[in-house]
Amino acid sequence: MGRLDGQALVITGGASGLGEAIVSRCIDEGARVAVLDRSASGCEALEARFSDRVACVTGDVRSYQDNERVVEACVDSFGALDTAIGNAGIWDYNVALKDLPTDRLGETFDELFHINVLGYLLLARAALKPLVASRGALVFTVSNAGFLPAGGGPLYTGTKHAVVGLIRQLAYELAPYVRVNGVAPGAIATALKGPASLGMAERRFPGERLTENASGFVPIGRMPTPAEYAGAYVFFASREDNVPATGAVLNHDGGFGVRGIGAVPRGGDGLAEELGLT
Repeated sequence: MGRLDGQALVITGGASGLGEAIVSRCIDEGARVAVLDRSASGCEALEARFSDRVACVTGDVRSYQDNERVVEACVDSFGALDTAIGNAGIWDYNVALKDLPTDRLGETFDELFHINVLGYLLLARAALKPLVASRGALVFTVSNAGFLPAGGGPLYTGTKHAVVGLIRQLAYELAPYVRVNGVAPGAIATALKGPASLGMAERRFPGERLTENASGFVPIGRMPTPAEYAGAYVFFASREDNVPATGAVLNHDGGFGVRGIGAVPRGGDGLAEELGLT
């Protein structure tokens, strides 16, 4: 028997990368899953692969109506909503403050915070009533950048710290009806996109190169796969294993917390020279 037998889940950003791995693992554990993703082709591939175990909605996590549509699809297709997983996100590719173009800083801020933070908040609001009814769970993807510097630039790192605060506040507000927790992955070889406002919408995380060099910077000695991260989401969705946990974030990051993320102990070497001050 699977740990999620009979459960119905919503997962955002579920058509590729980590999200796809979470969908696959949850279905293997007995769940049925509704997915919200921007990629129509990715949604079609999921439906072809999983048939009636999955229901897909093509849309944008920044839209309350799209979040509402995927929640409705879950309830209509599977009869309930037990866990909603906010996972869709973008990365800023470590763009430092000095390199952020001032004429696009506000636009880039809005894009990152709207996808990485507002998208989770909209999902929580859209899912609130059915989750309270089922005494279910919310799970958000954080990052080790939610706790440590150098896992992104100031914008990405700011969004992930905000998600940690969101988890804690919602865990307080929704207790005792809904458990709210997070998973903070570390390095991962997946097709993480960047902000369109910086011309990075089609950029891809250099996963293959980083995987080859992982033994030099990942404490456990290799790059975990998306599938290896997915079990943490099953744990937080479980109605047996995870009863005591709410307001918790699992640092599921390959050990970065014991060494820090950056290759050097500070990020400002050479800054004065770059700014023309020396």
